[in-house]
Amino acid sequence: MKLEKRDFDAIVVGSGPNGLAVAILMQQNGLSVLLIEGKETIGGGLRSAELTLPGYVHDICSAVHPLAVASPFFEKLPLAEYGLEYILPRIAVAHPFDNGTAGVVKASLEETAFLLGDDEETYLQLMRPVVKAWPLIASDVLAPLHYPKYPYEMACFGLPAITAASFLAKRFDTPDAKGLLAGMAAHSMQPLTNLTTSAIALVLMASAHLKGWPIPKGGSNQIANALAAYFISLGGKIETGLCVNSLEQLPSAHAILFDVTPKQLLKIAGHKFSSIYKWQLERYRYGMGVFKIDWALDAPIPFKAAVCHDAGTIHIGNTIEEITLAEQQTWDGREAEKPFVLLSQPSLFDTSRAPAGKHTAWAYCHVPHGSTKDMTVTIETQVERFAPGFKETILAKHTFNSVQMEEYNPNYIGGDINGGVIDIGQLFTRPALRWSPYKTSAKGIYICSSSTPPGGGVHGMCGYHAAKRALKDVFKITIK
Repeated sequence: MKLEKRDFDAIVVGSGPNGLAVAILMQQNGLSVLLIEGKETIGGGLRSAELTLPGYVHDICSAVHPLAVASPFFEKLPLAEYGLEYILPRIAVAHPFDNGTAGVVKASLEETAFLLGDDEETYLQLMRPVVKAWPLIASDVLAPLHYPKYPYEMACFGLPAITAASFLAKRFDTPDAKGLLAGMAAHSMQPLTNLTTSAIALVLMASAHLKGWPIPKGGSNQIANALAAYFISLGGKIETGLCVNSLEQLPSAHAILFDVTPKQLLKIAGHKFSSIYKWQLERYRYGMGVFKIDWALDAPIPFKAAVCHDAGTIHIGNTIEEITLAEQQTWDGREAEKPFVLLSQPSLFDTSRAPAGKHTAWAYCHVPHGSTKDMTVTIETQVERFAPGFKETILAKHTFNSVQMEEYNPNYIGGDINGGVIDIGQLFTRPALRWSPYKTSAKGIYICSSSTPPGGGVHGMCGYHAAKRALKDVFKITIK
């Protein structure tokens, strides 16, 4: 079918990892694509800057990227040729406890299990089938609901994944194994008693054993820069500094794909949608926010547990009971006194992040949606608890509360970095209950953000599947 002439075949609004994925896949298929970004720099959650002192490079949003190297789409792209280099810490995750020890997740499944002592065999029984199945099922897990290509292997993952993390943890006997699982599940940003909270834990642990949890050399912006450079090499065009608030601002195109959440989509194109689709988008639920700190440090964080110095990510939360309580309190609208804190020290592995002998650190905790409370003292007290003397190493700091996070990146509604709650009610129906979650009720308009399946994370798969849908609908191009 021959389409009439437009300024572009497709326009993508928003240059986060999903917007970049859309733009690349459509350009790869011979279309003319314009990618528009509201800020002067591209990247969405993939940005880095000197937030504290000159020479100290901090990741503004995401810092460690287990799903970037595990992405079925990104792994096919020649990003290394465009300057992207990943650094893999020897230990993916360390989880310190009050007694000075720490649980760890290493690349070796067997070594990780061995260090769990009495829970060695239980960990192997849980994770070995998932790790074995993941290369076969990754494309199905990171996709909208459909019949899987490998149903048995998907069942090996899906049966434990659909359970609540608090229930799955009952398989273990030791506080170390229970705490380690709880820290992984807390990435879901919801109470650990909710169904499907085990899924994110299993995916993250399997990724650690198969691909590791990498840190981009030079900063997270290097992922966006490589994606953008590859897109431009294909003939794509990028325009920055244009904040889209209306369809009238856009050139003509056969398809427009929005890397935004339902709230912004309604503002931009709501007048084009059916009443039922608008009603569904208006009911879309956003979840917890985050409070984030970046530190310039005079020395590495002095954790009591030595293994923390070799870990790219630290989960600060102690026992499963403490993490469960903190996440429930936050979900209920209260700031936790002892919040679960995610922390990374990129400069331990990447000397380009700080001046010689100095260091950077990145951390956030979950807070109620839209919270403006300053959690600096609370977070620093949690870190000090497991690393006495930490506060004395601080040279400077920069903070974002949840409202400031949204001001920086409009997709982080109320500080929700996942693009909306990913509970059982929105796992398969984000952002609306439709045959295709990416296709809106308006012809030629699609949504491709983390508010669509499979949800948040730097993997580009929301954009990949949205682009596949638009290619098939509008341009009659089928991607297998």
